[in-house]
Amino acid sequence: MIYAVAGLLLLNVLMYFQQPQIIFYPMSELYQTPANWGLEYEDVTLNTVDDVQLHGWYIPKRASERVLLFFHGNAGNISHRRESIETFHRLGLNVFIIDYRGYGQSKGKPNEQGLYQDATAAWRYLTEDKGFDPENVIIFGRSLGGAVAAKLASEVEARGLILESTMSSARDFARDVFKILSRLVVIRYDFNTAQHIQQVNYPVLVLHSPDDEIMPFHLGKKVYELANQPKHFVHMRGDHNYGFMRSQPEYQQELDSWLKSL
Repeated sequence: MIYAVAGLLLLNVLMYFQQPQIIFYPMSELYQTPANWGLEYEDVTLNTVDDVQLHGWYIPKRASERVLLFFHGNAGNISHRRESIETFHRLGLNVFIIDYRGYGQSKGKPNEQGLYQDATAAWRYLTEDKGFDPENVIIFGRSLGGAVAAKLASEVEARGLILESTMSSARDFARDVFKILSRLVVIRYDFNTAQHIQQVNYPVLVLHSPDDEIMPFHLGKKVYELANQPKHFVHMRGDHNYGFMRSQPEYQQELDSWLKSL
């Protein structure tokens, strides 16, 4: 019995320090910029409340009053989001995308509370420095970015919230994917999209593919079911990383229709 308890404690200690490597996969090198894609852009640096310097891109869409605040997933950096940036640009939106702390050219190391602070800093940049009316800001989050987007959306009054291929919470994800291990170790992260979505009282769009091999489809459905009206759900096609591309042209058409409904 003593050995079993000691082994469980050791497992928890090891997994506690291993979990950041399981959750976050940052890459530092920016292999392209929007200029390579034929898009005008501004390099942006901003500081968080805990004095971490972040880097991002602001991609303008001339004559548009609306802006999309983009929170990407747990791997890579902003230079890997070309197709999404181009899609939103075609839809007539200015786009502002940041790298979380520890990603790309942003300083620091990623952690849950830090990502939330990064999101708040990005919101303040748009609404204070760039002067956007919150009524013209669309918050978007994909995968892990969906949890970041939902947390921010629960604290501000934006025009709308888009959550794509995201999870209801880190604990739900762990219990679904790591069925035995999740019952033996303490889950270090919360990322509770399900809790935060209930505090959002403006239009919500949730998109998810039944073929998603990373974020279980039913976790995305749970997020949608807990969201307040008005809300809309879109069934995508394809896998987690490329489903939004394999769901074209319907993907862009659904986004366009929802944006026009606002």
